[in-house]
Amino acid sequence: MSSLRARFAILLVLAIVGVVAIAAAVSVQVIERPDRESFRQTFSEEVRILASVLADDPSAAERHGIVTAGEPLREPGFMVREARGIQDSLTQAGLDIPVRIVGDPEARTRQLAFEFAPGEWAYLPYPGFPPRNWPVFVFYMTLVVAGAAAVSLFAATKVTRPLRLLDEAVSTVGTDGLPAHVPEDGPAEVRATAAALNRLTSRVRDAIESRMRLVAAAGHDLRTPMTRMRLRAEFLPDEDREVWLKDLSELDRIADSAIRLVREEVDPSPGEAIALGPLVCEIAAELREIGRIVEDVDPGKEPLSAAARPFALKRALRNLIDNAALHGGGAHVSLRRNSKEAVIVIADDGPGIPEAVIGRAFEPFFRVDPGRRQFKPGAGLGLAIAKEIIDGAGGSISIVNRPGGGLEQTVRLPLAA
Repeated sequence: MSSLRARFAILLVLAIVGVVAIAAAVSVQVIERPDRESFRQTFSEEVRILASVLADDPSAAERHGIVTAGEPLREPGFMVREARGIQDSLTQAGLDIPVRIVGDPEARTRQLAFEFAPGEWAYLPYPGFPPRNWPVFVFYMTLVVAGAAAVSLFAATKVTRPLRLLDEAVSTVGTDGLPAHVPEDGPAEVRATAAALNRLTSRVRDAIESRMRLVAAAGHDLRTPMTRMRLRAEFLPDEDREVWLKDLSELDRIADSAIRLVREEVDPSPGEAIALGPLVCEIAAELREIGRIVEDVDPGKEPLSAAARPFALKRALRNLIDNAALHGGGAHVSLRRNSKEAVIVIADDGPGIPEAVIGRAFEPFFRVDPGRRQFKPGAGLGLAIAKEIIDGAGGSISIVNRPGGGLEQTVRLPLAA
C-alpha cells in the first residue's frame, strides 16, 4: 500500500465507487419517487368509507370479504404500529378512528387495521414490506468494485510506468555500477524516460572508461622514466643510491597497483568454481615462505566452492591475508558456510583502524597513517583491488574492529552450483 501505483489505484476505486453510490442515491430520490401524501389520502378515504359502511351494517364485511377481528396486539415476531399519517388525515376530516399497521416480517406481508365499532376491527390489504434485493444489490456493487479495480489498476500501471522504469533501472545495476539497457518502447512518455536513462548510462560508462584509460596510461607511462631514473641512480654515491632506489620502488608499486586495479574493473573473463579451502591454504603457505606470520587455516566442516576468476580471487584473498599479516602482526584465517554463502574470516592482532576512518578503508591509496609508507611496503591499493574482485564475483567484504583488539575482515562469496 505504500507504493504510488497502489495508492493511485485505491484512489480511483474509491472515486468510481463513490460516484456510482451517489448517483444511485440521487436516482432513488428523484426518479419515480412515491407521493406519500397521495398515498395517505387514498387509504384514509378508504378507511373513512368502509368505517361508515361497517358501522351502519356490520354484516357488509362478510358480503365484501372484509376480515374482522379484535384489536391487534403486539406479539413476538408480529409487528403492530400506529398509522399516524392516515390517522392525521382522518382527524383533519373530523373522524377519530384508530388505525394501525399490522405486519408479519417473516411472511413479508402487512395489513391496515381500523376500529369501526367498539372492540371491532376490520383488516384490509396493505402494501407489503419493501422487497429484499440484497443479493442483487451485493452482486451489483461487487461488479462495480471489480470493474473499478480493473480500470484503476490498468490506469495506475500506465501512469506510474515511467517511475517503475527508474526502479527497475536501479535494481539492475551491475558490478560496474551501471544499470542495464532499458527497452525504449510503449507510450511517448515511457519511451522518453527510457531514452533518458540509456543516455545517462552511456555517458557515465564513457566517463568511467575514460578515467580507467587515463589511470592505466599514467601507470604504464610512469615506468619508462622510472627505469631511466633507476639506471641513473646506480651512478650515485652509496648513501644516496639506497634512498633513490627505495623511492623508485615505491613509485613502481604504486604504478603497478593502479594498473592492476583498472584491469580488475574492466576484466570481462567468466568465473569458474574454485575450491576455497585449498586456495586459502596455498596462499597461507606462500606468505609463510616470504616471512609472513599466518597461522594454520581452519577450513571448516565441509568443502566450500565459489564461482569467480581463479587468479583474481587468489589476488584478492592474498591482499587481505597479507594485509593482516603485515600490519596486524599475524593472520588467523577460517572458513565456514552460512546458508548459500561461503564466509572467509581473516583476523589479526594489530592496532585496528580508528572508527572515524574505517569507512574509507576501501578507498584507493588509503592509509591509516600516511607516514607508515616509510617502513611498510605497499601503495594503499590492496583493499581497493580486493573489493573490486570480490564485488565482481557477486560477493561482499566488510571490515570491523575486534572487541579484543585487532581487525576482522569478512569475505562473503556465493557458493558455486
